Amino acid sequence: MFVRDDTIVAISTPPGQGGIGVVRLSGQAAKTITNAVLCLNRDLKPRYATLTQVRDSPGGRPIDQVVATFFPRPNSYTGEDVVELSGHGSPVLLRQIVSATIAAGARLAEPGEFTFRGYLNGQMDLVQAEAVADLVASVTPLQARAAFDQLDGTMTDAIGKIDESVFDLIVRLEASLDFPDEGYHFANQETVISNLKEIVTCVKNLLDGAAHGRLVREGSQAVIVGKPNVGKSTLFNQLCGGPRAIVTDVPGTTRDLLTEIIDLSGIPVTLVDTAGVRETSDRVEAEGVQRTRGAVDSATTIVLVLDGSKPLEPDDRSLLVETRSARRLIVISKRDLPSEWVLADETEIATSDDVTPACLLDSKDVAVVREKLSSLVEGNDAKRDVPAVTNLRHIELLRQADSTLEQALKSARAGVTEELLLTELGDARRTFEEISGVRPVDAVLRR
Repeated sequence: MFVRDDTIVAISTPPGQGGIGVVRLSGQAAKTITNAVLCLNRDLKPRYATLTQVRDSPGGRPIDQVVATFFPRPNSYTGEDVVELSGHGSPVLLRQIVSATIAAGARLAEPGEFTFRGYLNGQMDLVQAEAVADLVASVTPLQARAAFDQLDGTMTDAIGKIDESVFDLIVRLEASLDFPDEGYHFANQETVISNLKEIVTCVKNLLDGAAHGRLVREGSQAVIVGKPNVGKSTLFNQLCGGPRAIVTDVPGTTRDLLTEIIDLSGIPVTLVDTAGVRETSDRVEAEGVQRTRGAVDSATTIVLVLDGSKPLEPDDRSLLVETRSARRLIVISKRDLPSEWVLADETEIATSDDVTPACLLDSKDVAVVREKLSSLVEGNDAKRDVPAVTNLRHIELLRQADSTLEQALKSARAGVTEELLLTELGDARRTFEEISGVRPVDAVLRR
């Protein structure tokens, strides 16, 4: 199904210019192909950095000076012979090196194929292979730590211990089933129930942190809404740490949605600045208002900004009603100016969600808004230093295992036969094996 007997090549460093660029080859002919394009009259020494030159084609002219390193199988990233050529980080030179190796017999690697080969060759399990992609894509320190935690095998170990407990219970049930006449009871009802309770508890402990884990891995979205000129773009810039949005005293400056990813306590949050909501005859501004309402409908968190220096207007009240059922933070801007709110306005807001008066040019006030927004994004999810479960695929499979094990526990309490219990426990084991990739699903591997 998957070709594994050829040699692949790809640029392993990010696109763009840099001090160093790396081209990686993996496969049984990696060293032979590399020798064909290097200005070197001897074999590469394993795990030894060799300074040499690389040609633009086999037998062609030298184009760059590189450091070549050979990692013989099986002790390499992919479990195959691997050669890494570290040259100058010019995209033009790196593409020429790749072209030269292809001319010498290599094939351009598919996206993720090096990691995929590492999985197929037993260098990592499926959880760790998925963690590689998460680690590369991480944008906050907590995301990176969560991904590395899985790459380091802690998730695999946790699943493995649960699976081992299930397997041990299966063995004892099988033994009792195989020797019914000898009087051996390798697993009586009380023991089975007790063991199943412990196993179910372990699975539920993993699932307890899943909501926060997904939040760390996938992030959230917070949309800033309000009338024109209430300070939305000022707050957006302050939270982003730079002048991303144009700020003027002219109402309706923001016409389109502006987005920026910010780090809130390790959670990547896509912050959205929106056009001010008001009735307008300007077609461009009206389209901006329409997009704002669409963003509000899809947002997980709303930051509603109200101008504290003016009484509440119909547009303010309309936004309060529209966002009433959403997870929201109300920011009363322009705290440094005299308040023009009447008592009815203050009473109406006081009965709403968390309300934060702030001068959006004051760093201390913005820090308070940031802290409250961070707490709102996290919600009631249990905060863990490094979430164990972040991947939706793992979560869904753990839920299946939990449901199957709960059913097995009910069956054990009802005193069913060993055969039925073995069927349910076998289903749970297959679910754990699908997480780690012991029993891979082709569609998952291809993705």
